[in-house]
Amino acid sequence: MGAAYFYHLTRAPLETTLPMLLDKARGAGWRVAVRGRDGAQMDRLDEALWAAGGDDAFLPHGRAGQPHAADQPILLTTAADMPNGATCLMTVDGADVAPDEVQSLDRVCVLFDGNDEASVAHARTQWKALTDAGCAAQYWSEESGRWEKKAEKEPAASR
Repeated sequence: MGAAYFYHLTRAPLETTLPMLLDKARGAGWRVAVRGRDGAQMDRLDEALWAAGGDDAFLPHGRAGQPHAADQPILLTTAADMPNGATCLMTVDGADVAPDEVQSLDRVCVLFDGNDEASVAHARTQWKALTDAGCAAQYWSEESGRWEKKAEKEPAASR
């Protein structure tokens, strides 16, 4: 059973934080799907990932709907399906995540813009829905200048 990790972005933009988390996920051996709600936002993230880190930190990735999508270790998508066999889901731009996804994947990461009240409110709603459904969750903040775990909720069955 996996867990949902909520990342409250207040200092570094998504285009900086996402590559760092993707690198950690790949280091854990996970295939990753990055789910967003807006195709234009996914285009921007695609470009950012091609530019992230230079030659030494290349993050191999592709877009859903393109040739070889199922072969991609990191797949950018706006759809619910994950044809690359992802074991980690990262959601951006308020994309939905269901409790059964959290429970069936190794990790779900919810990245949200802490400078946007609507994004914060949506993340709070997601936290409540997932934890009420019995999912383990952690809340991470970069407010101090480095990432720190600020809250954790274990599923009721493991308490």
